[in-house]
Amino acid sequence: MTLAQNHMTPAQKNPRSAAVLLGLMLVCLASVRCHQAAAQDAGEVKDPSTEQQTQFAPGVVTVIPGDASPEETFDGPLTLKTFLSAHPELEWKAPTFEDGAPHFDPRSRTLVEMAKQVVMRREIYSLEFSFKPLRQMYVDVPVGGGKLQRKLVWYMVYRVRYRGSDLRPAADEVGGSKLYQRLEEISYESRRFFPLVTLRDHVSGQEYLDRIIPSAKRVIAAREQITAPLYNSVEITRQRIPLSTDESAPGVWGVLTWMDVNPSVDYLSLYVSGLTNAFQQDGEGEEAPYRRKALQLNFFRPGDAMNQTEDLIRFGMPSFDDPEEQAYVLDKYGMADPLNYRWVFRSVK
Repeated sequence: MTLAQNHMTPAQKNPRSAAVLLGLMLVCLASVRCHQAAAQDAGEVKDPSTEQQTQFAPGVVTVIPGDASPEETFDGPLTLKTFLSAHPELEWKAPTFEDGAPHFDPRSRTLVEMAKQVVMRREIYSLEFSFKPLRQMYVDVPVGGGKLQRKLVWYMVYRVRYRGSDLRPAADEVGGSKLYQRLEEISYESRRFFPLVTLRDHVSGQEYLDRIIPSAKRVIAAREQITAPLYNSVEITRQRIPLSTDESAPGVWGVLTWMDVNPSVDYLSLYVSGLTNAFQQDGEGEEAPYRRKALQLNFFRPGDAMNQTEDLIRFGMPSFDDPEEQAYVLDKYGMADPLNYRWVFRSVK
């Protein structure tokens, strides 16, 4: 065998084998394209972004299940004061009866009396909220004039999933009238999340609203190893949260950021609104207080204003053996018992 023959490829030595191999490759390629076309016709092709997953070891991500209660599906009986004030003509009494003749229906069947016994019913949904630890890092933030300023940013990376099983009042026909005595569960293809997240310093009483910091998002995603798309509080409102009953479902990932937080903060909580549409209202009208249901996540920071990025912000509430110290901490959080989280109703200003 010559030196040239010794450096020949297998295909050059056996042209017939090369032709057979090329034919097999063309057949496989055609088969793959046919399968893709059939999947497109059947509507089976998924958005590639929905297939990207970010998974962590157990204990890294804290999962808070959704909370929908039966008593949140209705309000009342209420008096529609605004409606009655706007229509005084509905109050029929002598001598204002039509044609001078009274009606003989019972008083409870008049519009005025029915407007005093109104029950408001609604459908309630709730999203699952998962999060990684609350942390801090320095980020270069634009401050105007094309300049950057290095700022300490507090942030939290989280995931939301829609698990279905929304609660809806169900009516039964009894004697020609609808009677609501039961609830039914219903699920939709997706829900949306409109977050409003506030960080509260329980010592000073100061609150910090989540801020949009575009320059921080990519840095945070790299540090927290988030491979799925990461959305800020505005971008995530445009994303549909798909129904997912699988425990390994990827969900939708978001990031919360704050700046200029008091460096001496010790006891703090995050209030996450938008995970449910449940609310409370005392009565009806503009003067009636309105409160939205929010998830309260409690944290404490055993550190000081020095080397803040080295401080570990712990999830939960600190525990003390001294009853006076423990009572002081509970009072700061506004709680009777030490809890890592709870659902509360907060006033909307």
